[in-house]
Amino acid sequence: MAKHAYLAASASERWLKCPPSAKLCAQEEDRGSPYAQQGTDAHELAAYLAEKALGRKSRDPTEDLTWYDAEMQEAAEGYAAFVMEQVAEAKSLCADPLVCIEQTLDFSKWVEHGFGTGDCVIVADDLLHIVDLKYGLGILVSASGEDGTGNSQLKCYALGALDTFGDLYDIRRIKLSIYQPRRENVDTFELSREDLLKWADEVLAPIAKLAYDGLGDFAAGDHCQFCKVKASCRKRAEYSMELAKYDFAEAPTLSEEEIAAILPQIDSLVSWAEDIKSYALEQALSGVRYPGFKLVEGRSNRKYTDEVAVATVVSNAGYDPYEKKLLGITAMTRQLGKKKFDELLSGLIVKPQGKPVLAPATDKRPEFNTAQNDFMEE
Repeated sequence: MAKHAYLAASASERWLKCPPSAKLCAQEEDRGSPYAQQGTDAHELAAYLAEKALGRKSRDPTEDLTWYDAEMQEAAEGYAAFVMEQVAEAKSLCADPLVCIEQTLDFSKWVEHGFGTGDCVIVADDLLHIVDLKYGLGILVSASGEDGTGNSQLKCYALGALDTFGDLYDIRRIKLSIYQPRRENVDTFELSREDLLKWADEVLAPIAKLAYDGLGDFAAGDHCQFCKVKASCRKRAEYSMELAKYDFAEAPTLSEEEIAAILPQIDSLVSWAEDIKSYALEQALSGVRYPGFKLVEGRSNRKYTDEVAVATVVSNAGYDPYEKKLLGITAMTRQLGKKKFDELLSGLIVKPQGKPVLAPATDKRPEFNTAQNDFMEE
């Protein structure tokens, strides 16, 4: 088992909050997923286009990409354009900024065997800029992090860059940027060199030592999402079952304070329940028996054995076997390309007002005006 697997920068949000989870996860088999491969493909394409925009020779990986499509091309082109905007800013600070694409960064000065790969690292006088491409759709990633002091993964990368290039440039400011095109999320956070190093010495290094040794306290929360042992974790079970203290009373009998305490836990509770179900099914398929449960065949729907043959038979009988349906906006954008889509259809697109949802007070969206909405409906 590779030592560096313990404390990956990409998992730092989890092990900084739950140090002993690092060692447990390192002992689990690393199972790849289609989403992970899609992200890898997007990063390869984005790196190529960024290198090309910088005037460097680089091999076009497109023909080797499993998940390549028009959406990925557009996202990668947008990333490369964003990188060039940041390079232009760096050139305003000094004539010869250093621009590294897919740069290996070593932050082992603070984290045992700590290293990772920075998607884009720009180093100039006064400024070090870390740009990270996030191709995923599921989670909106913030450059400021949950605690508002900066995304921990990007701060680890910044430490590695500072340790490697800090003597070449007079760096005083650190910028961390998330480029998440499929969520239309471009987020940047800035902190001083002093604040970054203070965090590294007072927070990162001490917790990383605990995590590497498998020590510290287990803690559950939103950071459990990508933990390999989340389904069977007792601390997560205890955290999720805290809702039981309300005896699942009818909502009208709960106070506003009690409901406010429950709301933040709902999503994680549902996620935990689904994880338990998936884990139990996987174990049952491998021979584990749970008291009061058995494996049975699930429901299934009928399907054609040969769609081409079905279409032929129905057509020969004088019927039309196909239905025509207008492409959705996303599919239409992929077919036309964003530029042509905007040129042809910009005047035919409307975005209706979204339905109101409850969100934490820290959410960046403006508060929904219920009084104004009632007036509009009248």
